[in-house]
Amino acid sequence: MKLIRHGESGEEKPGILLSDGIRVDASGFGSDYDEPFFRSAGVERLAAWVSSNASSAPRVPSHVRLGPPICRPSKIICIGLNFRDHATESGMEIPKEPVIFFKSTTSIIGPNDALVIPKNGTKVDWEVEMAVVIGRKASYVTKSEAMEFVAGFALHNDYSERVFQLERGGQWVKGKSADTFAPLGPFLATCDEIKDPGDLAMWLLVNGEIRQKSSTANMIFDVPALVSYVSEFMTLLPGDVISTGTPAGVGLGMKPPIYLKAGDVVDLGIQGLGESRQQVFDYPDSTNAD
Repeated sequence: MKLIRHGESGEEKPGILLSDGIRVDASGFGSDYDEPFFRSAGVERLAAWVSSNASSAPRVPSHVRLGPPICRPSKIICIGLNFRDHATESGMEIPKEPVIFFKSTTSIIGPNDALVIPKNGTKVDWEVEMAVVIGRKASYVTKSEAMEFVAGFALHNDYSERVFQLERGGQWVKGKSADTFAPLGPFLATCDEIKDPGDLAMWLLVNGEIRQKSSTANMIFDVPALVSYVSEFMTLLPGDVISTGTPAGVGLGMKPPIYLKAGDVVDLGIQGLGESRQQVFDYPDSTNAD
């Protein structure tokens, strides 16, 4: 299945994207796609509901906004430098173990919502990534059983403010957590939709020019390895997100570096996980507000 959430920001309703592209309102199912949903075998229950009700459920018009496909998770765990070529372009060593950092859940937005450059931000960068959504509480799971704890996958743009991340000291989370810095979706693809998450084409354009073009096959640590590894250090709750890293082609790695500015448009996609688009805006100038 492909799970969507639709409606105005903060008022999203659950839905389903059918194979023919029709959007179905799943409000009648009675649950949002949140931690209790995943914890209570929600994907399986939703599949049964869809089988019986999809043909008669209300349709969602194509002009209606798509929100993030999951309700706010307890945490977003990101994996840094998980592509050799990205580590090289960043001037950093190939990691021997996964590099873990956090991204605030308040940064989550819908797939086609605007990206807002944060106040005092000058080096906002793009990063196409595959996000893994956890389906069951996971602690100390083995690589061989890790996929049993995965609910599905989604497209993620792990936006970064490089000054905040690399030039202001401390941990990377400062440069990763601004509002609008985590567009998710357009949908959550359940595991049955993705035959091999380790072999998906991924790409990103800025103003129509290709910046990133790679495959999840080039990840240093694959999905089972990441789920198992992260679960050694923290309990993963149903609905949590692990973002699996980005390939080469980010603005930081260009010579000279190029960063986003107001008016730019970023398009991205991953095979089987859909596409998204964000237009870039400056932080609102309060001195000119009414």
